[in-house]
Amino acid sequence: MTEKPTGPLAGIRVVDLTTVVLGPFATQTLGDMGADVIKIEAQEGDATRHIGPSRTEGMGSYFATLNRNKRSMVLDLKQPAAREALLRLIDGADVFVHNMRIGAAKRLGLDYAAIAARNPRIIHASASGFRKDSAARDKPAYDDLIQGISGIASLNAGPDGAPRYFPTVVVDKLSGTLLASMIGMALFHRERTGQGQEVHVPMMETALSFLLIEHLWGATIRQPELGLGYPRMLTPHRRPYQTKDGYISVIAVSDTQWARIFEAMNRPELIKDPRFATMAARAINVDALYGTLTEGMRLRSSAEWLDILTAADVPCGAANTLADLLDNAYLQETDFFHEAEHPVEGPVTVMAIPAQFSASPPNVHRLWPALGQHTEEVLREMGYDAAAIAGITGAG
Repeated sequence: MTEKPTGPLAGIRVVDLTTVVLGPFATQTLGDMGADVIKIEAQEGDATRHIGPSRTEGMGSYFATLNRNKRSMVLDLKQPAAREALLRLIDGADVFVHNMRIGAAKRLGLDYAAIAARNPRIIHASASGFRKDSAARDKPAYDDLIQGISGIASLNAGPDGAPRYFPTVVVDKLSGTLLASMIGMALFHRERTGQGQEVHVPMMETALSFLLIEHLWGATIRQPELGLGYPRMLTPHRRPYQTKDGYISVIAVSDTQWARIFEAMNRPELIKDPRFATMAARAINVDALYGTLTEGMRLRSSAEWLDILTAADVPCGAANTLADLLDNAYLQETDFFHEAEHPVEGPVTVMAIPAQFSASPPNVHRLWPALGQHTEEVLREMGYDAAAIAGITGAG
């Protein structure tokens, strides 16, 4: 594991005052791209440190997958010396990120106006549940809540019609992705103009802008009576299809692909059926169309179908379980899961960075840090002497 960061953000310093998922996912992305991310933690550490398997207390697997390529610094911000150290750190930073409520950041003197007065070039980035200029700006928000009020949970309703949350923190991770992307945009703007700025990402609007791309439907032309929701996404037949011995995923788009599927199901006449002969007709009759797949896929085993459909150039694949992924041939080929030696945890599995750059390739240069592992290191870099460091680290 190299200690030298590479990537397009090498040389950028990020002060990271985020916790749990949304913010740490964003700042890990910045760290993956080469930024020096300094994670500021309270004395008890980020809550995710205590979630998931680990060999060492405070190094839970949930924390591990959100906090590589970072340095950990513990500061008790109730203590004046520690608070001053944070502000001095921000003074020399390029980016400051938090995911506190808007009012809480202002009360702590960490709002954009206060920080920009000290460091005009700073990119001050934050995320919270709702727009910062709305009446809901200080309402608490978590992934489950936004999945519910945005309509995501209703779209994922079970057979009984009851709304269900997706089994992943989709809003947190989506908002974190957007936050990291917008920070990159703001840094590009600063490169051209020298001007810092504030960036804020609301979870609610982020979820809606993602969800409603296909589901705004008739309301796009101001005719909601034509329906809301893309029918192809809402048919109960849109799911992995049961075969003789398991499940596979299949998707066809073109006339040729559908003709090949119908042929393989011994139903070649269906491509001439007025309901299925054109893309427009298939879109209208999607329940019946996908119903033919539900019936037809039961004729053969998964392996037989994958051979037949692959040879016919029809998009298809196994419906993998989580356990299947660890032995997946493609992921083994691309070294997505690679082994590393953590200085505290020992042998660990690390996921690869998905993005590839030809001129400035990113790398995993640090594994997830122990709580406060780099506190003294960072303070020394800031010019604090041993006595001052003892006063800061011993406070409280």
